[in-house]
Formats: sequence, structure tokens, C-alpha cells
Amino acid sequence: MKKFILAAILAAFAFAGDYELVGSVNTSFRIFGKDDRIEVIAVKDPKIDGVTCYVSYAKKGGAKEIIGVEEDRSEASVSCVQTAPKIIIKEELKKEDIFEKRSSLIFKKTHVVRLYDAVQGSLIYLVYSDKVIDGSPNNSISAIPCRQAVGDVCELAYTQGKKQ
Repeated sequence: MKKFILAAILAAFAFAGDYELVGSVNTSFRIFGKDDRIEVIAVKDPKIDGVTCYVSYAKKGGAKEIIGVEEDRSEASVSCVQTAPKIIIKEELKKEDIFEKRSSLIFKKTHVVRLYDAVQGSLIYLVYSDKVIDGSPNNSISAIPCRQAVGDVCELAYTQGKKQ
């Protein structure tokens, strides 16, 4: 039993350093524990400098949150912005999670996935929630074009799969 509790705690904090809590808004009062709320976090893409994604998601409060067995709703939203004069792409891009957080004790996670549209020259970020039993169609996307009115804002810091 101790090993299970330790594993659950480690899983809960596996991605704890990958985001910054920007703030939250209470949506429902709870007598015990924190209120239900919508949290907004800032997530930086680990392979791209100059991009920050802001993710909002519903967070269940109450007594279940205190002991870590709450199940958060599947709805989430993402908006990504350029946060530097140039976006530096450090590695060849492929579809991959840049962030995930647990949304229930063991069965559900919220993911932020980066996709790259090489034809249109755009970075695309998708947020969705998965659930082992039936998944979730709820999702949101955000796109950052590399070709903007001010010119190309993306710069490759690698050549043919090798870093410069």
C-alpha cells in the first residue's frame, strides 16, 4: 500500500516543474478544501525558445482534492504566443507532448501536444484530455505562423537533425 501511495504522489508531481501557475478563478464554493476553480498556467515548449502556451482547465476542489482522488473535468483551452523577437527551434520537430498533467488519480490526463505544419510553416498546439475508458472529444488548438507580416520569425538552430 505504501508503494502505491508513493507512486501516486510521484506521478502527481512528475511534470510539476514544467509550468507556472499564472492564476485561478473560483467557480464553486466548497466547505472543505479549496473551491472548484479554473486555473491558468504558462507552459514553455522545451524544444522551442520564444513560445509560451497558456492553458486553462477546470480544477475540482473539496475534500477529494485534499486526499488526491478528485477527477477534473475534461474541458481545457490553449493559447500560444510568441514571447521573443525570434522563435528558435532547437531540434527537428515531430508530434510530441510538451506537457501533461494528471486529471484524476490514475485514468485521465490533460495533454498539450505540439505539431508542426511544414507546408504552411506553422507551430500548432493542441490541448485535450484522455481517459482510458472512453477518451474525450473536447479539445482546443492554437497556432503560431512562422511567416508573419514582419517576416520569418522562426529560426532553425539545427541542421539535418544535428544541433549547430
